Amino acid sequence: MKNIRKKHISCFIICVLAVGLIFILCYRNNIEIDNQQKMEENKDELLGEASPLSGMICKNYNRRPIAVVLAEDPITRPLSGLSDADLVFEIPVITGSITRMIAVYVCNDSPEIGSLRSARHDFISLTMGLDAILAHWGGSHFALDQLDAGVMDNLDAMANPYNAFYRKQGIPQPHDGFTSIESLLNSAEKLGYRLENNFEGYPHQESPKSKAQISNQIQNPNNKNNKTLRIGYSYPYNVEYRYNFETNSYLRWRAGKAEIDKNNNKQIEVKVVVIMRAFSRQIEGPYYNDLDIDGSGDCQIYQNGEVIDCIWEKSKNNLNSKLFFLDENGREIFFTPGQIWIEIVELDKKVSWQ
Repeated sequence: MKNIRKKHISCFIICVLAVGLIFILCYRNNIEIDNQQKMEENKDELLGEASPLSGMICKNYNRRPIAVVLAEDPITRPLSGLSDADLVFEIPVITGSITRMIAVYVCNDSPEIGSLRSARHDFISLTMGLDAILAHWGGSHFALDQLDAGVMDNLDAMANPYNAFYRKQGIPQPHDGFTSIESLLNSAEKLGYRLENNFEGYPHQESPKSKAQISNQIQNPNNKNNKTLRIGYSYPYNVEYRYNFETNSYLRWRAGKAEIDKNNNKQIEVKVVVIMRAFSRQIEGPYYNDLDIDGSGDCQIYQNGEVIDCIWEKSKNNLNSKLFFLDENGREIFFTPGQIWIEIVELDKKVSWQ
């Protein structure tokens, strides 16, 4: 009898332990599921939302854009900080000759950006349309007349507010001017500039196209040439974008050499290239030009290995107006998420896609 009673007690203890173990395992499993659900729910909060310019998810998505004027002179290559920009404008500053860039930053805190150069009056309309703060090293008197009158928030290295800019030793002037996003944000904050973004943004595709979809586009007889985009800026400012099917991106080349970011020694990879046609005229002799970038004109968008014809539009009466890229029905074209380069190309310059 005693042995039977001991067996019953042992069985009872084993059953209690088993039930307890099952309860503990279920409880732990429920906690893990709850934690996983909470992580999924907070995923967007942890990673941020989409940049209004590039469409990429980042923590700084609601930060006001900072637009930095960059040189394109051969002596300044490779430039620092290009790969960190959400969007880049490339613009002729002398008709049929020199170009400059405006690199616009939202997501990334680029540690070094340069070399910087002076602003032109056309830059004001382009960057105001993005709700950006313009960073530049001086400017033409056409630009400075407007900037000094307070037409937009800007940071001028000639005044160097709160030491936002510096010169690098070993580089000849005027090509030695540099800055960083941290320094520019610090300066803008101390000057009392708004740092939250009000730009409505560009529409972006919710998901990238698959390789099969892109392959079908490339084999489509309507897309005869899908290899290299060549932009006929004058040498040594001529540009190529070589499409890479594997990464669905466009590798940038300038004057026959790969465009490298000096910060990371990597070639610039672009998701979207926009060719924006505009008329350019010389003003005040050989030093300055004027671009017709307010109004409308023809454009082409290169993304996912295909070409989309479009119309660009920007109000002539409102500097703050957005620069739109529209299809034949007047609807905004959705961009592939990633870095965008907007190439402003004179009407007589050749562009080929082969």
